[in-house]
Amino acid sequence: MTDRLDVSDLGFDTRAIHGGTGPDPWSGAVNTPVYLSSTFKQDGVGAPRGFEYARSANPSRASLEANLAVLEGAAHGFAFASGLAAGDAILRLLAPGEHVVIPDDAYGGTYRLAARVHAPAGLRVDSVDLVDPAALDAAMQPDTRMVWVETPTNPLLRVVDIEAVASIAHRRGALVVVDNTFATPWLQRPLALGADIVVHSTTKYLGGHSDVVGGFAATDEPVLAERIGFLQNAAGAVPGPLDCYLVQRGLKTLSVRMDRHCENALAVVELLSSHPAVATVLHPSLPGHPGHAVAGRQMRAYGGMVSFTVVGGEAAAVEVCGRTSIFTLGESLGGVESLIEHPARMTHASVAGTSNEVPDDLIRLSVGLETAADLVEDLRRALDPAGSTPR
Repeated sequence: MTDRLDVSDLGFDTRAIHGGTGPDPWSGAVNTPVYLSSTFKQDGVGAPRGFEYARSANPSRASLEANLAVLEGAAHGFAFASGLAAGDAILRLLAPGEHVVIPDDAYGGTYRLAARVHAPAGLRVDSVDLVDPAALDAAMQPDTRMVWVETPTNPLLRVVDIEAVASIAHRRGALVVVDNTFATPWLQRPLALGADIVVHSTTKYLGGHSDVVGGFAATDEPVLAERIGFLQNAAGAVPGPLDCYLVQRGLKTLSVRMDRHCENALAVVELLSSHPAVATVLHPSLPGHPGHAVAGRQMRAYGGMVSFTVVGGEAAAVEVCGRTSIFTLGESLGGVESLIEHPARMTHASVAGTSNEVPDDLIRLSVGLETAADLVEDLRRALDPAGSTPR
């Protein structure tokens, strides 16, 4: 790309719109076109113009990778077909017999990938409470090569001190990987806090419109970048050009959307915290949340995800999930529309019966961009037995 603006000293929103990319050099289009070609003309044998075959590289993907890497403060970025495809590539950096630590409340798909795909192939996997630095220190072994962090976690919204984890892991020779899906680079910058690799499901807040599936990994380390790039090409789990276009479109409005997600989440938390049908509310904004201070230090705001438990157990939780009108019952998160789900039966069914099992009375909300008062009233009606009939 030509005509790229130097955004190194500019603000986040300017970087989100202009960083790593620029007007199309052929047409002058301000948006990178959707390059649907699978192959590219070469000027001579072994002399491509920068692109050869779309699995290895595509202009639409290259634009997204450069743009998102700038937002994460990374020198190298790699787009994948899904968040789990990105996670799979990162776990493939480890050899059979080596040891990885994952959170004891990891996303169900991450647990399934590590414990049921890579562990049978020889990777040794332990689930640890990463909120407790002493627990992590005790779990580290001579062949621990990676510590995988989520913060805030999915779905319990626990907050992990990235700098503390990085200090322990690096002292023992292990890499630190941070899943930054819930926070996004607008709220949290893991590489600046000591992480070696940051990963995303771009399906969520980065895309932001529930119309694309994708993943991403970024690093500052050239050796890691070379290995991740090799795995991206060799395994071929890459996104199509239209997917890349949609994610990059989402990046342009990331900060304004995230601010609204966070603002609406606070309104929802206020309702839940005072409602008699709610047993506990999990959100880092609450002063009583164990991770409140850490979140205040390493995040710009507290995020748009809210989890809570209800009086009456699993049956009551399932009923509440079925009584909302504006909150759509569905999996995934981070879109403009609000979603409600029952993790134990939906997104986290794969961890049932394991140490990572989630409470069966837990409800998870992805608070969207609708009018806050409407969201609050929708939940109020769902929590009130008299409001069991949706509007």
